[in-house]
Amino acid sequence: MEHLLTLLRAAAEDTRLRILALAAREDLTVSDYVHILGQSQPRVSRHLKLLVEAGLLERFREAQFTRFRLVTEGDDAALVREFVRRIDPRQPRVAADRARLDALQQRRQSAAARFFRDNAQRWDELRALHVADREIERALAHHLPVGTRRLLDIGTGTGRLLEVLAPRVEQAIGIDQSREMLALARANLARAGIDNADIRQGDMYALPFESGAFDAVTIHHVLHYADDPAAVLSEAARVVRPGGAVLVVDFSPHDLVELKREHAHVHLGFADNQVQGWLRSAGLNPLDPIHFPGRRLMTGIWRGERELPARSSAREASQPSHGVTR
Repeated sequence: MEHLLTLLRAAAEDTRLRILALAAREDLTVSDYVHILGQSQPRVSRHLKLLVEAGLLERFREAQFTRFRLVTEGDDAALVREFVRRIDPRQPRVAADRARLDALQQRRQSAAARFFRDNAQRWDELRALHVADREIERALAHHLPVGTRRLLDIGTGTGRLLEVLAPRVEQAIGIDQSREMLALARANLARAGIDNADIRQGDMYALPFESGAFDAVTIHHVLHYADDPAAVLSEAARVVRPGGAVLVVDFSPHDLVELKREHAHVHLGFADNQVQGWLRSAGLNPLDPIHFPGRRLMTGIWRGERELPARSSAREASQPSHGVTR
């Protein structure tokens, strides 16, 4: 009872309700809130502090910035979403906040688009060498573990895979080291109307998540940039729950050495037994790989499943699935 009263007291204030409404749309910084709300930094910081302490918001670091998002775990998360759902978007202050956030997002989208445009030719040249992205995306969607609720995309880049897969799960998270890519992914997801995906800065060698936190992990054209692919897969396997899977998309072995010079590739593709060996060493059960021939590059999908404990496996096999229908 006392915990519920704490949540209600924290939310029962005009500015803090406005903050919750904004946080439901994007992970924002203190300076973002100052700009949108038109209030002083100390005042905004006090409101954010109260919301974090009450368990309505979470704070997280992204480079030199601290961002805030709606709490994502436990019963409180559902309650916070209910608070936000009941805020009338037509209320004048809420509508004005949204307009200012839209303008802020538009400026960021423009900046992200410039970054993408400046690099588009390089990516288009590479894309022309392999199978169409949509074919890979369909295959990944098809091979998500049945009942996947939480998805992690490592090296999310433009956020494209989250656009494809987020509608199939309850929550999707994409991580990337590049601030430019994070901005581009956020802009793309906002434009696509994806509201169940979070974008975070993170290190693929030290994921900021507890073990067994996800039902599925995707690693899409990222391993060929990794100095230590085995370590990346080991860390991905750590955050997969029993019954979950890691899905890796990358190139099969090739001789296009110019990709190292012009695209910063560290590895010229991977052999099936190489990736399957890494998956096995990470404690996963490798499944048969899937191959997609392209004009000059073969793309592979390698999958590794974390087995259920024998007792749990038998019990879950006897229960109906409540997963997302695909």
